[in-house]
Amino acid sequence: MFARTWQWLCHVEKLREPGRYVTGTVAGMPIVAVRDEAGTLRAFYNVCKHRAHELLSGSGVRRSIVCPYHAWTFDLTGRLRRARNTGGMPGFDTSTVCLDRIQVTAFGGMVYVNLDPQAAPLPEQAGGLHAEIEARAPDVAGLTLARRLTYDIASNWKNVVDNFLECYHCHVAHKDFVSLVDMSTYKVTTYGIYSSHMARAGTSENSAYDVSGATVTEHAVWWLWPNTCLLRYPGRGNFMVLQIIPDGPERTRETWDFYLESAEPDEAERDSIRYIDEVLQVEDIALVESVQRGMRTPAFTQGKIVHDPGGSGLSEHAVHHFHGLVLDAYRHELERSGPPGARRTS
Repeated sequence: MFARTWQWLCHVEKLREPGRYVTGTVAGMPIVAVRDEAGTLRAFYNVCKHRAHELLSGSGVRRSIVCPYHAWTFDLTGRLRRARNTGGMPGFDTSTVCLDRIQVTAFGGMVYVNLDPQAAPLPEQAGGLHAEIEARAPDVAGLTLARRLTYDIASNWKNVVDNFLECYHCHVAHKDFVSLVDMSTYKVTTYGIYSSHMARAGTSENSAYDVSGATVTEHAVWWLWPNTCLLRYPGRGNFMVLQIIPDGPERTRETWDFYLESAEPDEAERDSIRYIDEVLQVEDIALVESVQRGMRTPAFTQGKIVHDPGGSGLSEHAVHHFHGLVLDAYRHELERSGPPGARRTS
């Protein structure tokens, strides 16, 4: 599933200038994205074509890619330019060797990659999402990383996504959040591979954090199949990326990146980050870990999904939408692999 879908890698600021690179892991595979000297965004498996050593780590700036194992050198287009002591080897032509490319795109101020060479471009699959981000967060590409929070959660990743996709639980479990946003305006809409969650900001006297000086007065949240969450909360110009990463059948790792107008949050932004970290996430993690424990019991059978035809914040239809995409992905994978007797067992 994760090898066939568009996966978030970073904000465009990390790959803005030629020579910049960012490494990552997608579906267990090491990858690297670079901005080449002509300004073209490229991505490759982060693996040397000689003996499979990983080429780069972290992020930074390079004029070329030099393998730390045997110093095979590739340019930023992925072409092999130098391989030590191979000049006299018959039949070896460095010009025919190139790093294995993967799909990459800049979309909505972020960079995404896809390991599936046959996957449709992200703008083709979710063009409406790009338009929504441009309309509601026009400053996103100019923001900068200010904080990263990480969480280790004792629950399956799909439970974590389920919880993100509905606010039916918010009045019960998030007393401060329902004062931060005007829940009477909360609207959930599903599309092909994403959903949106929109509401006006609540009052400046809310119990979550101070929004009296807010320039962003709308709560705008998107989920992109299968595990990327994009958020813009009331406050100064901001954008957040929550990545939900499977780490086993009953474990999930989350990264929550905060992009703000400046690298150092102001007092109100520090308060909002504290609220998310110390209140909202604590509440949500307790919920999904409890669900995971409940799912282990023989008492669990899927209950009724609550559906409000008006798409209000009291509806769980976005959860149903997600479940449909999961089932479709499983079916397609079974079709690709063929009947059980035809599958490889070695």
